[in-house]
Amino acid sequence: MKYKIALLPGDGIGPEVTDAAVKVLQFVAEKIGIDVSCSYHLMGGCSYDANGTPLTDGTLNACYDADAVFLGAVGGVKWESLPHHLKPEAALLKIRKSLGLFSNIRPAKVYDALLDASSLRPEVLSGTDIVIFRELTGGIYFGEPRGYDETKGWNTLVYSKEEVERIARKAFTVARQRNKMVTSVDKANVLDSSQFWRKVVHQVHEDFSDVKLSDMYVDNAAMQLVRNPKQFDVILTQNLFGDILSDVAAMITGSLGMLPSASLGEKYALYEPVHGSAPDIAGKNIANPLASIASIALMFSYSFNLSEIGLVIENAIAQTLEKGFRTADIYSEGMTLVSTTLMRDEVLKSLEEIFEEKKSVIAVQ
Repeated sequence: MKYKIALLPGDGIGPEVTDAAVKVLQFVAEKIGIDVSCSYHLMGGCSYDANGTPLTDGTLNACYDADAVFLGAVGGVKWESLPHHLKPEAALLKIRKSLGLFSNIRPAKVYDALLDASSLRPEVLSGTDIVIFRELTGGIYFGEPRGYDETKGWNTLVYSKEEVERIARKAFTVARQRNKMVTSVDKANVLDSSQFWRKVVHQVHEDFSDVKLSDMYVDNAAMQLVRNPKQFDVILTQNLFGDILSDVAAMITGSLGMLPSASLGEKYALYEPVHGSAPDIAGKNIANPLASIASIALMFSYSFNLSEIGLVIENAIAQTLEKGFRTADIYSEGMTLVSTTLMRDEVLKSLEEIFEEKKSVIAVQ
């Protein structure tokens, strides 16, 4: 099997965590006997500096031509004063829309070794394993009309039936492979668009009667994520709510540096760590690469259809943490503080150990 990967390291710590991700990708690919070729392209602030635009047609065409796209991070204070359409974040919205990446998958799993890294009590966190399905190309971020003048500002929140149906189907499909529970999060008590969302989700649920569906208002969902995160399995929600709730879920795990994501469409897929570009620590070799490495695990699961290999990578991360290695963002007393590159190398060592143990059963058919 051969796969073409378009790499978009981006800005800030993006190139550093991308390097770690690529090393793991290449190591695992060689171990299981698949051919992976990678090409590098500019996106974000670095693209604006070089080309006057955060996303060139050349970069977009490379993504169209790839089997999967990996993004490091974009943005930074340097480009904050630019017009909206030239900011690095505008490139992210454009690439999601252009590739039709309507489903953003954000796992929030609490590793046993990091129970003390969160501000929540270990007994509250232990066993937390959530997947948030955030609709990515509709809703208030893309609705028209939008704008502001001297006296008011306005945005439009619109969802079509097709947009709700396709994200709901993906959420129910994954829930069926997990604990068969979906919590659909909306604001149907005050928003007509949420009443429509709820109606369509329940219609789709008729095809997934083996999966339990419950509805929850977004304000309550935010509270419940902090109060009792173990009650959730799969959370399904719209763009704005998912943007907020996924960051809440990020912090209950202890660090944004731990969370991966996958953005999927009918044809294309983009993988990226949830964290930002963190320009204040860029170039210092102290960023946490585990979210980017975990994003590679998602790539194996969703783009390569090798979920067992994705699980191997997740287990290597867990094993590395059990050994006591920590980057600064998740460090606690008594642990071994390591750099970005050393954490990467320790994950590679854990992978080597796992492959040695399971070499008789792990293989690509």
